[in-house]
This record gives sequence, C-alpha cells and structure tokens, in this order.
Amino acid sequence: MSAQSEALKGRAKAFGVAVLRLVDRLPHTPGARALAWQLAKSSTSVGSNYVASCTARSRAEFISKLCTVNEEADESVNWLQLIVAVPYLPKAEVDPILGEAIELRAIFGRSLRTARENTRASELTKSMTK
Repeated sequence: MSAQSEALKGRAKAFGVAVLRLVDRLPHTPGARALAWQLAKSSTSVGSNYVASCTARSRAEFISKLCTVNEEADESVNWLQLIVAVPYLPKAEVDPILGEAIELRAIFGRSLRTARENTRASELTKSMTK
C-alpha cells in the first residue's frame, strides 16, 4: 500500500475515534441518541470500508467500496450538521470534526472520480486496440 493510502487509513480511524468521543458527550434525549447512533455507524464505517477498498479484488470492487466510503463520509457530515443545528453541542466542539468529515468526503470523492475516469480510459484503450 502507498504512503498516501496508509495516511488516509490513519485519518479515517482518527475521525471515527473523534466522533465516538463526541457522541459520548451528547445529551441523553431521544433525538440526540438517534443522531448519536447514526453518526457512530456512518463515521466508523468510513474507515472500515476504506480499509476494505484497499484490499479489493478488482477495479470494480474498489470503486464500489470507495463509493460506500464516500457515502458514509457524506452521511457523517449530515449528522454532524444536525448536531450543530439543534444544537446538542456547541458549534466550537463540533466544527473541527465536521471540518475533517468535509475534507474526507472531498478526498474520497476525488479518489472515486479518478478511479472512474481511469476505468473509462482503460476501457476506451481496450476497445481501440481490438
């Protein structure tokens, strides 16, 4: 695996840990518990699905798993924004984690776009050489 991939694994793991610590500080209300559950699931899924994408058996599987990573990062952004909107926690507490979620979503979105473009280019090259 590349150094960049290992760095992303570390960031995704750190993001999951930060979110788990954040959700433990949410109030024990029905709404906050629902957000906590959803956010805990989506944020930890970012890292686990990224690790899975790195061991994909094919380009199609890699793209599929990376799509899931991007979706989970996007979902995490949504839940964090709701925590701020209600507000269940002060914006200053959530903003650093929200910022990281937005950055991860952008990184994985760009990676997904590049993987799809590379697949199309490869398919085009194959069709031209037939």
